[in-house]
Amino acid sequence: MQAQMLAPAAVLIAWSLVMLLWTAFTRFGAFGEAGIALDQAPPGVRGGDLEDKLPPKVMWKSHNFTHLMEQPTIFYPTVVIIAILGAGSVDIVLCWAYVALRVVHSLWQATVNTIPVRFTLFVLSTGCLVGLAIRAVLLTLSANMGGIQ
Repeated sequence: MQAQMLAPAAVLIAWSLVMLLWTAFTRFGAFGEAGIALDQAPPGVRGGDLEDKLPPKVMWKSHNFTHLMEQPTIFYPTVVIIAILGAGSVDIVLCWAYVALRVVHSLWQATVNTIPVRFTLFVLSTGCLVGLAIRAVLLTLSANMGGIQ
């Protein structure tokens, strides 16, 4: 069950890289239209400095990539803890649900970006993560008590 538990995390890592590439290609394509020359940018310019220079639809991809570097940082160690201590079928379903919801959230935010749907996807994925976190805590506590589950 360890590999089955780790597979969703590997997929979310790959998806994060897809979003990184989508962000880069979208941004670089918009630079010319916005009259931004990369070779003339002042030192220290960051992505956030582009907010008022690039169209919102371009920045949505970047915002989502940032989101994939935030909450999933809790997901990854939670998955590892559960994989090490013994994943069950519910854990695996929650992991896949979390990843599927994050991918749909990414696609929604990068293309449509209406808040009610995006928020709903976020809440649902967070619910999966809360369930996984509770399971990780229970597994670690029971392991510390001699394997009582």
